Amino acid sequence: MNSSTHKHKEAAIQVGIVGAAGYTGGELLRILLNHPHATIAFAHSNSQAGKPVYATHTDLLGDTDLEFSGGDIAPLLEALDRTGVGVLFLCSGHGESRKFLAAHQVPDSIPVIDLSTDFRDESEGFVYGLPELQREAIRQAHKIANPGCFATSIELALLPLAQAGLVQADVHVSAVTGSTGAGQALSTTTHFSWRNNNLSIYKAFTHQHLKEIRMSLTKLQGTFAQPVHFIPYRGDFTRGIMANVYTPYEGTLEDALELYRDYYAAHPFTHVSVNAIDLKQVVNTNKCLVHLEKHDGQLLITSIIDNLTKGASGQAVQNMNLLFGLPEDAGLRLKAPAF
Repeated sequence: MNSSTHKHKEAAIQVGIVGAAGYTGGELLRILLNHPHATIAFAHSNSQAGKPVYATHTDLLGDTDLEFSGGDIAPLLEALDRTGVGVLFLCSGHGESRKFLAAHQVPDSIPVIDLSTDFRDESEGFVYGLPELQREAIRQAHKIANPGCFATSIELALLPLAQAGLVQADVHVSAVTGSTGAGQALSTTTHFSWRNNNLSIYKAFTHQHLKEIRMSLTKLQGTFAQPVHFIPYRGDFTRGIMANVYTPYEGTLEDALELYRDYYAAHPFTHVSVNAIDLKQVVNTNKCLVHLEKHDGQLLITSIIDNLTKGASGQAVQNMNLLFGLPEDAGLRLKAPAF
């Protein structure tokens, strides 16, 4: 379906959220409550149905009196359809989006933005929603698969090299994420007592985001077949990702800086820093900051994002903005905790 169907005119975009009680659902609510062109039509959660949104997302006390919807979602989808300017965000766990779409008939007029892993391979008509990679395809899409958080940070570290055909050898990645990247459900490795003052590796060389990273790089560098050696770490903080990526590079550091600046010049959220970067610069924002260094023939790219904003809900709103012909940064000029 052409995006002209979804172009924003006078009415605010009516937003439905499925899985609104989780971390990404809560972050969507926070952003959309202050979005100049959007109104939340419903926030669906079977586990929290009938409760105020602020009972779960306690920081929203005083910001909204919205209650979680639950049960049969068909009437909510029908009402969203009647607005003519609706959009549906799917924020449930991985595997749940596919089940939801199989069980419910979403009206053709309602575009879908999915935050799970289910359709990131661009199956079933979904477009991979990394604006810095395929902004125009997103504008024309009807179903968008929001990228993974690790994938976003690593892809943004490598896309300029891939576009220039310069990823010619093994890529090595060491990246650490905050505890919110594991979702809201409790487990041994998300429990405060275990995670506090602790650091651990998980899914070394096998992380699920490797598939979408490969897919994205191949879109720009069709011959890309090099190994990506990815070691993820669990950090003892709540929000943010720092990815350190290195690969052989024959050019100078100045060449690389020019390559990256040119690539991201037209993109409002990804910026190249000549100074060393730290996570507090991006936490609670939709930014990605990239810093480059050259050492012994290796180009080191450090990429930092907030896993819940640019790595999830902020990027989903960025995709919504593109879909409806709004300024890409609408509702997303967010302030970092600078100190």
